Amino acid sequence: MDRSVFDEAYVAGTAPWVIGAPQQAIVELERGGEIGGAVLDPGCGTGEHTILLTELGYDVLGVDSAPHAIELAQANAAARDVPARFAVADALALAGGPYDTVVDSALFHVFGEEDQHRYARSLHGVCRPGAAVHVLALADVEPALGPVVAESVFPRVFAEGWRLERVRPSTYRGIARGEHAQVFGVADGEQVDVPAWLATATRL
Repeated sequence: MDRSVFDEAYVAGTAPWVIGAPQQAIVELERGGEIGGAVLDPGCGTGEHTILLTELGYDVLGVDSAPHAIELAQANAAARDVPARFAVADALALAGGPYDTVVDSALFHVFGEEDQHRYARSLHGVCRPGAAVHVLALADVEPALGPVVAESVFPRVFAEGWRLERVRPSTYRGIARGEHAQVFGVADGEQVDVPAWLATATRL
C-alpha cells in the first residue's frame, strides 16, 4: 500500500473521509459507555474523534502516518482551543501505551489482510489486557466509497490474543466526489452514508 496517497489527499483537500465532524457511530460508542481509560485513535486523520474525546475529558492520543493529517489535526484542535494530543506514527508498528480503548474509524479497511493481522498484533502490543478495540470499517456492499471488508475478516484477524465480542452493522459518512458522486447520484462533494461494520474485540 502506497501511504503517500493519503498524505497527498490531505495536502490537496480531497480526502473523502474528512467530513469535519465525528462519525455518528463513534459518538454513540461514547454515549453508550464503551470508551474509557487511556484512548488511542489510530488513523486519526484531521482529529475529529481525538478532539471530541478530549473535550469530553478522556485521556486520548491521535496518531496518523500522514504528517499533513497531523498538522491539520493540531490546527483544528488549536482553533477550538482543545488541548488534544497528536503524533505521527505507523499503526503497524505502534509504541507507547498501555491503552484501555482503541477507536479505529476507517483505518482497518485500508489494509490488505496480511497487514490487518500485523495491525492487530501492533494493537495487542500497546493495549492492556481487557482493553476494548472498536473498529468502524466500510462494509462489502456496493456502491462503495473506498476499500471494503467482509464481516468474515474480523474473526480471522482478531483471533490469537483477542476475543471478538461482536460485529454490528453500522454506517459511515464520507464525501462523494467525481465518479463516486455519479455512482451515488449526488452532487460532487456531497456527503453520503454508506454501510459499515462496527466490530469490538477485547485484548486477552
